[in-house]
Amino acid sequence: MSEKRAVTMDDIARLAQVSKPTVSRALNNSPLVKERTRNRVLAVAHEQGYAVNRNAQKLRRKRTNTIAVSLDFGSHQQGHIADPFMFELLAGVSEALGDRNQDLLLCAPKHNDADAFQNILWSRGADGFIVLGQGHREDMLNDFARTGAPLVVWGAGADDAEYCVVGSDNFLGGKLAGQHLLRKGGRRLAFVGDTSFREIGLRYSGLVRAASEKPYDVVTDHVDLHSFSYDAAYEAALRYLDVTEQRPDGLFASNDTVAMAFISAFRDSNIDVPGEISVVGYNDIPTAAYFTPRLTTIRQDIYQAGRVLVAKLMRILDGETPDSALIKTEIIVRQT
Repeated sequence: MSEKRAVTMDDIARLAQVSKPTVSRALNNSPLVKERTRNRVLAVAHEQGYAVNRNAQKLRRKRTNTIAVSLDFGSHQQGHIADPFMFELLAGVSEALGDRNQDLLLCAPKHNDADAFQNILWSRGADGFIVLGQGHREDMLNDFARTGAPLVVWGAGADDAEYCVVGSDNFLGGKLAGQHLLRKGGRRLAFVGDTSFREIGLRYSGLVRAASEKPYDVVTDHVDLHSFSYDAAYEAALRYLDVTEQRPDGLFASNDTVAMAFISAFRDSNIDVPGEISVVGYNDIPTAAYFTPRLTTIRQDIYQAGRVLVAKLMRILDGETPDSALIKTEIIVRQT
């Protein structure tokens, strides 16, 4: 018995009573095709089990319709990304790419330097890059951008940045957190995080600014933490409680995971949150609203971030030079 012949674009054109170029345009959602014609072509294609060969499309076009996405693996111990926010952001980017019929190529941890990125471009593995998290890679990203590579980065902008940056207003977020803690009666505030990261440093600076605007003295401590994991933050909280001479009455954590770990350590040390210490996190990850007590945090609009990152890169691929952008940054007040 002979195998069933695969349905071709010529077959769809014949059955739909249109030309082959019209079938191609309809399958690619071209505005040149009337809606009624497009619907008839799509219906015939569906009935016949026709699937678009995207690999063949890519060979015919100048673009691959694939975007490479790189996570900041290097900033996480043993390559483990402990902050759920990065995966929420990845989901937002993926959805935005899907809306534009773009494929997503997730770069492996070892493909995380300028040479590896360049090889992906040279081999036509992707049209451009979305980098989620600058970490300590700013010099490398600047070098890569100087080659003319299409590149958009989630992070914090700098005057000397050679690439387009999309991020929240980290300074404003820190200031909002500080203002909230001060309204709760805070006089001694602690910040937890690694300020060598540009984003985290800006959050700390915002907190300090809020404290400095008060007509009375506000003490701001800094608890240096070089890990984003819950376990590391919990241990750091216990150490901090053991060595500090005067406990803070307000704490701002660089992300929600760290905030939750500190709250757990406080609770296990019989310190009431928010009765004795008010706490603010950053990112508004999904679990923040269900943690006990429910976490007050700074929200970054993840879905807006995904759309803006993708839109900026598409403009670069079209030959434009878009400006960097800040997305909406707001405080979500809950129980802590």
